[in-house]
Amino acid sequence: MSKTTLFSPEAIDDIGRRQAEWEGAELAATLRSRPEEKQVYETESGIPLKRIYTPADVADIAPEELGFPGAYPFTRGAYPTMYRGRPWTIRQVAGFGNPEATNQRYKYMIQTGQTGLSTDFDLPTLLGLDSDDPMAFGEVGRVGVAIDTMDDVDRLFDGIDLETISVSLTINPSAWVVYAMFVAVAEKRGYDLNKLTGTLQADPLKEYVAQKEWIYPVRPAVRLLRDLIMYSSKATPKLNPISLSGYHLSDVGGNAIQEIAFIMAFTIAYCEEIIDAGMDIDDFAPRLSFFFISHQDFFEQICKFRAARRVYAKIMSEWFSAKKPESMRLRVHVQTAAMSLTKVEHHNNLMRTAIQALGAVLGGCQSMHTNGLDEAFAIPTEEAMKLAIRTQQIIREEINVTSVIDPLGGSYFIESLTRDMETEIWKVLDEVRERGGAIKLVEEGWFQQKLADSAYATFKKIDSGEKVSVGVNKHVDEASAQAEVYIHPYDEECTQLQIDRLNAVRASRDNTHVQRLMHELAEQARSDDINLLPKTIELVKARATLGEICSALRDVWGCYAEPMIV
Repeated sequence: MSKTTLFSPEAIDDIGRRQAEWEGAELAATLRSRPEEKQVYETESGIPLKRIYTPADVADIAPEELGFPGAYPFTRGAYPTMYRGRPWTIRQVAGFGNPEATNQRYKYMIQTGQTGLSTDFDLPTLLGLDSDDPMAFGEVGRVGVAIDTMDDVDRLFDGIDLETISVSLTINPSAWVVYAMFVAVAEKRGYDLNKLTGTLQADPLKEYVAQKEWIYPVRPAVRLLRDLIMYSSKATPKLNPISLSGYHLSDVGGNAIQEIAFIMAFTIAYCEEIIDAGMDIDDFAPRLSFFFISHQDFFEQICKFRAARRVYAKIMSEWFSAKKPESMRLRVHVQTAAMSLTKVEHHNNLMRTAIQALGAVLGGCQSMHTNGLDEAFAIPTEEAMKLAIRTQQIIREEINVTSVIDPLGGSYFIESLTRDMETEIWKVLDEVRERGGAIKLVEEGWFQQKLADSAYATFKKIDSGEKVSVGVNKHVDEASAQAEVYIHPYDEECTQLQIDRLNAVRASRDNTHVQRLMHELAEQARSDDINLLPKTIELVKARATLGEICSALRDVWGCYAEPMIV
């Protein structure tokens, strides 16, 4: 790498001399009369912060490390024109009750100005259970939409042209089945699979360390992801088969460094699995996508996105010898921080979300979900979702922050903090490699322990008041009563409707054919060399249910048992 820097050694020495004079005069006098509020200032992830940043703080950063938007190492943006050429996608998530209820919400949000769809699934669907399973009782359609068969997916997108709108599916352990249903519906409607766009979440490792929704042991789950990526890269080439999800690591207490470093470690593990199966990095890496949080530490979050792009580009180029620029371009969906939302003075959540959304834009996201102000209580109401969409529209249309690409680039502070974050991320990646890799460490509980420690440290700061939540532990209005909040209602008839539909499907399908296909799927699962997607697509077309398909592989692979961490 070139040794060219932004400032000459003589200029840096002169800046250092003048800063020392300022510290001994103006600064010292002020500190004697008005001391600073804290002894130590640092980011949420613990990176020390100086009072002021000067050219001396970026003197060792080569211009090549910044580069240009849309060019390696992508520090300044994923695309050459960024929002001047294409605004980020407004992708609010929706999912509750039966498919028809979520479909109605979709159409309302599209009318309000949403430009992409995103689906939350209920807990039984996530865990590979049918709605009539005894373990699904009380959870059907409660925190997401209930999906049992491909007909439910057809109902979910009724009246919506899947060739013209991007669809995100927030599904993980059972992702390959939902993908099979999505493809089957598209084929039933006569769509060109090459025109389907969108993203599955389908990130198994983050489930074991953060979200805690799993079916199978770790390695079979990674195998299913491998099969999904390898199949979809050819069958649906514009659809992202995975969204590596740092958001959930942060949501359980991980800091910004852990969010990026752990997800990059998972990325490396997935890439190694797929390459070992015989696929070239440039044949699938362009369709890898990412999902990060935009949290409360405004500048750290902006620098996090910039550092993540640089780290990812180097991993793809230097570790995996990728040749295509698309393979090195990190594309990220961002959601504002649900864990920052409060029930107390919940209208303050509007301001929190707006600032976090601005940070995501200044950090260069490709799509975004903004949380509803009532999301600390329940699934957001339509009014809350409209305000969340309006938040993004105001940032996009009214305040002129999208005219310049990477407008904070070149700031002494921003470039220094971006560099510091990148350095810390590489330290974690080096440690993961030395300890045997991400899959081994997930199985051992190493990542889980690190996140638990980080969460504990954060909650201690909240309890002590060191970490401020306005209206909760500082600036508390004791006289303010809790405002009445309209809660999104739960449809008590949801479960019975799904059960009735399941009974009808099982009564009308060719059960002998379904059982034969299920036996073939189980036999294929015993061999690591066979891709399970074609047989799964056959099964969903034959009207096998999601729960039946997942159960067939559970009989082969068993279930996951979480390791104890202390």
